[in-house]
Amino acid sequence: MAGNGGSAPIIIKKVQGGGDAGHHGGAWKVAYADFVTAMMAFFLLMWLLNATTEKQRQGLADYFNPTLIQSTRSGHDGPFGGEVQDAETNSGKGAGASRDSLAARTQDGRDTGFEDMARHIQDQLTGSGAESLQKVNLLRHVVTRMTDEGLVIELTDLMDEPLFVGDSAQPTPAMKELAGILSGVLGRVRNEIALTGHVRAYPEMLIQSPVWALSDARAHALRNLLEGAGFDTTRIQRVTAFADRRNRSVNPMDPDNNRIEVILLR
Repeated sequence: MAGNGGSAPIIIKKVQGGGDAGHHGGAWKVAYADFVTAMMAFFLLMWLLNATTEKQRQGLADYFNPTLIQSTRSGHDGPFGGEVQDAETNSGKGAGASRDSLAARTQDGRDTGFEDMARHIQDQLTGSGAESLQKVNLLRHVVTRMTDEGLVIELTDLMDEPLFVGDSAQPTPAMKELAGILSGVLGRVRNEIALTGHVRAYPEMLIQSPVWALSDARAHALRNLLEGAGFDTTRIQRVTAFADRRNRSVNPMDPDNNRIEVILLR
């Protein structure tokens, strides 16, 4: 006791802190995210209250109200009570529904009318009602089909009777007669037309392929023939050359690919 000088022994105790003591967990992050979400919802609500009318707000309330009671008001199922719907944006309900239904019926009527007219033109170009055997043989060049763009009338070469002289844009007598027939048949309607030229492919060894210039020249040759036969030139909407890019035959060099298309547009 005397050797220690009467003082108590000194004891040092080390305390190890927990691993989460530095940041106290991540619960605050969840709370902060909830706060930000609530503020966004609050400002969105304020914007809706300021940007909508009373009827639109009532429509929004009805849309989110979980009730089975149905209102008899027109357009009640829409989120805005049918007040903002029109013939361009409506979804089949509300104030614009009747206008859109009328527009749809009008469009259906136009489509039906065009198809009836196109069938009548097809009948005239099939040769079934031709008054002479010569015209029947001439109309063998004509192939028709319906597309979304309109009635396509193809003028194609026959093995023994091409529509142009050799590899040129000079029309044969058959082509001139066909242009006169088309001018008379298409002159009875008012729809615009488009002309497209197509030719077969040529060997790649050629220094300069004539497909683009030839298809363009043949399409314009038919345009000139139609104008010479009295066709209204203002109804010709466009003249296009497709060269050998849209072949009918698997063989790109097949003469069957030579054709002029006259499209009666919808």
